[in-house]
Amino acid sequence: MSLNIKPLADRVLVKPAPAEEKTASGIIIPDTAKEKPQRGEVVAVGPGKKDEPTTVKVGDAILYGKYSGTEINIEGTDYLMMRESDILAIV
Repeated sequence: MSLNIKPLADRVLVKPAPAEEKTASGIIIPDTAKEKPQRGEVVAVGPGKKDEPTTVKVGDAILYGKYSGTEINIEGTDYLMMRESDILAIV
């Protein structure tokens, strides 16, 4: 997949993982009760700041804060644009 978007500075474009459909015990979760996913995959990375290059790279699976980033829709797909500092870990 090729996106025609290039994040600036320390920003990262993330494709969120799908929300959980059911619990570990098999109970189906209705749409109104689904939590926002906190995992995703990096799909585009900015060049970083002058003295701080970005450490994540395209394809990394990451964890991020619950309310991190700005939701954007590109060609019918939802993404999050966030600063690299909003990323908690690479998994």
